[in-house]
Amino acid sequence: MQTVELINEFIEGKYRNTLLDIYVDENVIDYQQGRYVTAIKKYESLYGQGDVKIYSAPGRSEVGGNHTDHQHGQILAASINLDAIAVVEKSGTSEIRLVSDGYDEIIIDTADLSYAPSEKESTVALVKGVLAGMKERGYQVGGFSGYITSDVLIGAGLSSSAAFETLIGTIESYLYNDGKLDPVTNAIIGQYAENVYFGKPCGLMDQMACSVGNLVHVDFACPGKPLVNKVGFDMNEYGYSLCITDTKGSHADLTADYAAVPFEMKQVAAFFGKDVLLGITMNDLLRNIVALRQSVSDRAVLRAIHFVQENDRVSREVSALNNGDIDTFLEEVKASGNSSYKYLQNVYSNSDINHQNVSLALAVSESVLAGGKGVCRVHGGGFAGTIQAFVRNDDVAEYVETMNSVFGESSCKVLKIRKYGGISVV
Repeated sequence: MQTVELINEFIEGKYRNTLLDIYVDENVIDYQQGRYVTAIKKYESLYGQGDVKIYSAPGRSEVGGNHTDHQHGQILAASINLDAIAVVEKSGTSEIRLVSDGYDEIIIDTADLSYAPSEKESTVALVKGVLAGMKERGYQVGGFSGYITSDVLIGAGLSSSAAFETLIGTIESYLYNDGKLDPVTNAIIGQYAENVYFGKPCGLMDQMACSVGNLVHVDFACPGKPLVNKVGFDMNEYGYSLCITDTKGSHADLTADYAAVPFEMKQVAAFFGKDVLLGITMNDLLRNIVALRQSVSDRAVLRAIHFVQENDRVSREVSALNNGDIDTFLEEVKASGNSSYKYLQNVYSNSDINHQNVSLALAVSESVLAGGKGVCRVHGGGFAGTIQAFVRNDDVAEYVETMNSVFGESSCKVLKIRKYGGISVV
């Protein structure tokens, strides 16, 4: 649709119901209408008026399975109503011209998607990685001009990079493959882009939650063909809200901390002659703990204990949700947080003990939520970024006010679970 016409239709409210279906919360629809209009106008300022499409991919909130995916374990995650959107026009050539909000334009020739070490940890690397992953799997890739803007907080553990990867795959899927790229394959391609081209050894949880959408349970026992099941559960129906607090801790220079988690877990797996920890039990660890400690660090052993217990915990969380047992679910969320703090040890970085934003956020949260008001846990990869809390609806206002007073205005957000992963909006 032509940009001028599209702007007028958004202003007139033609897409209000569409936006409500995507973003769930009536309170954010006026903001979203304005956001879409601004994005289209920004596209016009960059590339002129044109016949454009709009695509969306959400951020994600990890609910259960902290650092289990890279060991072929289970995760429970949800797509949220914060997303990245792209206004794009198909060029029909091999050239991509793309501007992400706040960054300079990048130009990529889809005829040359070779890996370049100098592009490591860059937006170019992510785009090229997604396109290369699609091409290797037999999908068509091609050029477009585009503008992307995102309200998925960067560095806040809501998976801004996975949302971006999912968005690029979604764009190419609709422009050049009739929308035939399925969500699971899109997620696998996104992980490939991040692992191989961007240079971050992440698991598949982030991409899967962003691409598939809704509340999703994923079993990575066969990582090439993960088992994916959506979990039907309305948190609001049980009187609770999902709150995410950005503690404003920087993710800079934390790559080594993230990489050490799977590395140390795999050290323990190697002791048992395995590549990953899946299949190793607590009895295995305890029976061999003396010899194990002589082979690997104590922290590696503790992280293995976390994986074994956390992986089982995901099953119990899913069962509780399917049975409508909110109390058991919340108990398991709290236990997950305790395990992450004590055994996984991803709440702060040992290289920067003076800044413990996440630790402080958890301490404040536990105080505010005492007496059955809710539970909290570290969120996502950890070490910096965000915490998650399930808070009784009657106590949300107090919780948000307290967290904002400590970490800054709008640090704490009340989120909704959205039912869509990467989609075509218009």
